[in-house]
Amino acid sequence: MKLSTQLADAALKALLYEVDVQPKPGLVDPVDHSTHLDMDVFTFIDSAVSLRPYLEEFAQAGIDFHGENLTDLFKSIRPIGIEAEKAMFAATGDINTHKGAIFSLGILLAAGGYDQDHIRLTTEKMLRGLTEHDFKDLDKKIHLTNGERMYLQYGITGIRGEAEKGYPVVFEKSLPYLRAHFGNDFGTVLLDTLMVIVSESYDSNVVKRGNLESLENVQKYAENILEVGGCSHPEGREILEDMNSYCNENNLSLGGSADLLIITIFLFLI
Repeated sequence: MKLSTQLADAALKALLYEVDVQPKPGLVDPVDHSTHLDMDVFTFIDSAVSLRPYLEEFAQAGIDFHGENLTDLFKSIRPIGIEAEKAMFAATGDINTHKGAIFSLGILLAAGGYDQDHIRLTTEKMLRGLTEHDFKDLDKKIHLTNGERMYLQYGITGIRGEAEKGYPVVFEKSLPYLRAHFGNDFGTVLLDTLMVIVSESYDSNVVKRGNLESLENVQKYAENILEVGGCSHPEGREILEDMNSYCNENNLSLGGSADLLIITIFLFLI
């Protein structure tokens, strides 16, 4: 099997595995989508399948790249990302299911195609100077993205900052956790892996719908779940239910954390 096909298949699996993990507070899963009433599991499946050709294009771009400056590889995949977003919106009826995942998977697929043994280092080289470039002169910009607003208001660099640093939460926290606990019930391990991500990351989606206090609260819920032994522990399950109620009552989305879970699963599978 071609490397680009292997990588793209792993990325598609990661997208599908993530949406099946349940119960996920503030996210879409097979049992609940209270904070995302315009979408359900089937919306995510449609979206993921529509992205499959572009996932392979990202990987192939990395395989075919022979330049010296890896920032040029990142520039070369941005148009693929734009086309992937168009396919996603066409498949979902203009609903944003995987925009953040397209960004991160695109980077990691290209990095994996270029050098599968040094994906993190390749990612850092690809994205050097990204936040400085993308957040430059924002005060003069009229139409801001959610990430740009979060940066101006709170100084949160969001997924761009996480990516530019080589995804430290994923490579140093969630991926080692998933590898260490693989062999137990996979769905539960992935749910606990999500809690690791929530407890360690600054999810700009939470701040967008709530505020910094909302973020601190969901981080604390996740920390408490892990402290008592995870989501399979009776006390952990109770805290998880409280966390779910808190997210539903405050209409909070953990979309940024879900994207990091997707790339954690992808890296685990390859």
